[in-house]
Amino acid sequence: MTHRRFLAALAVFVTLGTQGAAQAPSGAYLAAQHARTQGDFAAAAQYYAQVLTRDPGNVEVLESAAFAYMALGQVDRAAAVARKMEAEGAQSQVAQIPLIVEAAQDEDWAGLLTRIEAGRGAGELADGMIAAWAELGHGDMSAALERIDALAEEQGLRNFALYHKALALAVVGDFEAADRVFSGESDGQVQRTRSGVVAWAQVLSQLGETDRALSVLEDTFGSTPAPEIANLRARLEAGETVPFTMVEGPRDGVAEVFFSLARALMQEANDEFVLIYARAAEAIDPDHVYATITAAETLQSMEQYKLAIDAFASVPRDHPAFHTAELGRAEALRTTGKPDAAAEVLAQLAGHLPEIVDIHVAAGDLHREQEEYEEAIAAYDRAVTLLEERDNPQWFVYYVRAIAHERLDNWPEAEADFRRALDLNPDHPQVLNYLGYTMVEKGVNLDEALDMIERAVAARPDSGYIVDSLGWVLYRLGRYDEAIGHMERAAELMPTDPVVNDHLGDVLWAVERKTEARFQWRRALSLHETTPSPDLGPERVRRKLEVGLDKVLHDEGAEPLRMVDDGG
Repeated sequence: MTHRRFLAALAVFVTLGTQGAAQAPSGAYLAAQHARTQGDFAAAAQYYAQVLTRDPGNVEVLESAAFAYMALGQVDRAAAVARKMEAEGAQSQVAQIPLIVEAAQDEDWAGLLTRIEAGRGAGELADGMIAAWAELGHGDMSAALERIDALAEEQGLRNFALYHKALALAVVGDFEAADRVFSGESDGQVQRTRSGVVAWAQVLSQLGETDRALSVLEDTFGSTPAPEIANLRARLEAGETVPFTMVEGPRDGVAEVFFSLARALMQEANDEFVLIYARAAEAIDPDHVYATITAAETLQSMEQYKLAIDAFASVPRDHPAFHTAELGRAEALRTTGKPDAAAEVLAQLAGHLPEIVDIHVAAGDLHREQEEYEEAIAAYDRAVTLLEERDNPQWFVYYVRAIAHERLDNWPEAEADFRRALDLNPDHPQVLNYLGYTMVEKGVNLDEALDMIERAVAARPDSGYIVDSLGWVLYRLGRYDEAIGHMERAAELMPTDPVVNDHLGDVLWAVERKTEARFQWRRALSLHETTPSPDLGPERVRRKLEVGLDKVLHDEGAEPLRMVDDGG
């Protein structure tokens, strides 16, 4: 039964189980609450609307409906619900946000200030700065700066306030004062963010200080920035005077308040608040592509992939952040079991923007996940070529290309890439473990493999995969008594992994605990049936259960089990 059909069934079931038609809304209410907990805002809005047809004054349902509409980006519907709540005398921060949005859209600065002064604003974090932009909308810059400076004194809000102070100064054409804020000259050092640095570069361009603008971009983003930053840098290098477009008036300023808060809260708050703020920003400023991307990323985090895909797809093709949106859309398609559609998105994107490394890496990762290793290598090759041309090699790209080569049994190429990754990042436990484990499986460089895996375990002692590798290399070296403790620890860390349980069975057999070994092999087979592993050969495990590990090794022409002392 699909999620949406389950909700409908739940509504009918609860309704039929109540006494009479007067109780009918209860089923829709439970269905709505379930939909909200699942992040299915479209279904939640539908069921809340059903409840409100019977109980239009229910404040709790009104608030929940306002939230669901805001989450969907349907601000007009959310505002209609919010007005109903105000008519009922109820107050709700969530419901007040769409009314703030409407006032900003209408540039009703007097009404916006009245609302905030009456305690009917968008919340403590936002209200002070929204009021400052409303003062500027009234033409009172002094009052705006007074509010901003007061906000800057509050703990944790200084960087937020100073960023908006610089924006407000730039909006009224005082680029010298805006520069002094961004540079830290007037109010002390300000934390650099992507938006802040772009705004600062635009300010410096307006002042004719192109070299400083380029230096700020270089210091912040390096020599190989994202396309939107590269585009700005190219315009500056060409001698263009770049206009100040980060915020073009008070209305955009209010949108930037919501966007700033959404980005700041992404790592700290409930996804629902991030989504609401991002939706508010894009409703006030429909051209605020980064607000749209933030909403899409949040929906993706909430596993609302259809809504996320739609949001990503709304970003215009000619916008510098288009590739960011398309990468997000491809990832959402992949997650929802549509790898072919994701591959098509990435292929078209690579054709449109062939110089962007991240696109080729994403394509390689997708092909590797689908076990299309030759296609993965081709995509990684393009990424490596671009990085080498820019003298900016990245260990991760060599690492993932090495995995694809190893899966195709291209061992010389795989080993070269693993070692190149270690040259660039000598102590990365992931690379140390993968290369060490692969050498163990191939029976080469076992002492070096042991050293690598011991270093990996020292860095990640709670990684089941890495602890398993240490136990396995000790087993392959014949140091069974040492191996057993590590293998048992790996099985504790990853009790449902079929390969780890199979390895533990082999080590138990080697130390003459054969009954326990057979138990682990049976467990490995059972786990493999539930979650198949490409690294487990179930027929070999069944053969071990039938004749024992010694006979299997003999039939394979492998070295027999032979314990060595601790010195090897």
